[in-house]
Amino acid sequence: MTKVLNIHEAKTHLSRIVEEVAAGKEIIIAKAGKPMARLCPVTGSVKKKRLGLLKGKIRVAEDFNAPLPDDVLASFEGHQP
Repeated sequence: MTKVLNIHEAKTHLSRIVEEVAAGKEIIIAKAGKPMARLCPVTGSVKKKRLGLLKGKIRVAEDFNAPLPDDVLASFEGHQP
């Protein structure tokens, strides 16, 4: 069963309410008896990672880790070649 609280009670007991929600309870916050917000626990849905999804679709150049040419390196360092 969902618990319904008025805004004043929710503000007064926020820490306790957050603990209840984290434990799996759902709470509705109402203003003048009208439901305004629903608090529910955050569920951590972790997606399984699929390795190798782009295998064969991406190519890394052989000289990927080679030193940069002097003129390119100079422009990164703010020097004029």
